[in-house]
Amino acid sequence: MNIKKQSFGVLSDGTQLNLYTVDNGEMCFSCTDYGATVTSVMIPDSKGHRDDITLGFPTIEGYMQRHDCYFGVCVGRFCNRIGNAQFTLEGKTYNLDKNDNGANTLHGGFMGYNRMIWNSEIVETAEGSGVTFYRTSPDGEQGFPGNLTLQVTYLLTHHNELILKYSGMTDKPTPISLTNHSFWNLKGTGKGNIRDNIVCIDADAILEVNDKLIPTGKKIDVTGTPFDFRKPKAVGKEIDDVPGGYDHNFCINKQPGEIKLCATVAEPTTGRGMAIYTNQPGVQFYTGNFLKDTSGKNGDVYNKHDALCLETQAFPDAPNQKDFPSCILYPGSTYESVTIHKFTW
Repeated sequence: MNIKKQSFGVLSDGTQLNLYTVDNGEMCFSCTDYGATVTSVMIPDSKGHRDDITLGFPTIEGYMQRHDCYFGVCVGRFCNRIGNAQFTLEGKTYNLDKNDNGANTLHGGFMGYNRMIWNSEIVETAEGSGVTFYRTSPDGEQGFPGNLTLQVTYLLTHHNELILKYSGMTDKPTPISLTNHSFWNLKGTGKGNIRDNIVCIDADAILEVNDKLIPTGKKIDVTGTPFDFRKPKAVGKEIDDVPGGYDHNFCINKQPGEIKLCATVAEPTTGRGMAIYTNQPGVQFYTGNFLKDTSGKNGDVYNKHDALCLETQAFPDAPNQKDFPSCILYPGSTYESVTIHKFTW
């Protein structure tokens, strides 16, 4: 495994930002300590030609200036949305940033983990080789309780798997849900939209949401709806029947803690495929609905439906929904989240 470390820029205070590239001889990925961000994933097509299959920016300035895009970043302390930008835990109400529609919290608020500089180091493990990022999120950061010690590891294996591992420990009860927000296009970025990507999601239900995309607490059976991806189908087959496009939490058919295949994506023209395994209860399927004239890598301009996200997660608004799987981490316990992307071509 070849691992290269290079400069990705210097901040005004002299802080050096790093870019790591991990290559197993067949595929590679790059990541940076700014936002613990995956900046690229390069895989071959069926003819052996490598393409970058993730949206992003060519320089660190793009990630710093367009932090609202969330391209490839680590999202936390709680990914997705929390309704009314508040929650109550053990009798105390915590107020968060209203950075979504002026009323709700999205991806941790105005200063999410995607805007923070992480400590980093190259790691070699029995599973694979890659980079570990770590930091302590102090008590009160983003409005959340507890000093939260975090570790995020991205590993590449010789089986063409990208493993994302998250762990955390706290000194006060706190909600936690971390995810990676990569935008995928298996054609290769800048080579067309994802409407003809074939997606399968192992979920019998999605969460019902209101007009601000906040869960109501109810589940909807996907049978007979545009949300039924239990058998592979093109993203574009019924996307126009969903106002704006898909941006919904799918409730994965799995047992708590079980690492299970939750979704697959196949691109018919290149032969590329991606299978996603996770121990999380939900996966947010998002079809890049808000992309518009965004300047990205290689001079590409990203627009609506030019990529898709499959964000493994706790259920959105879980801190306010007593019937959802618990997202609360308590002192003495360890938060452990795993997501595996297995690539084929």
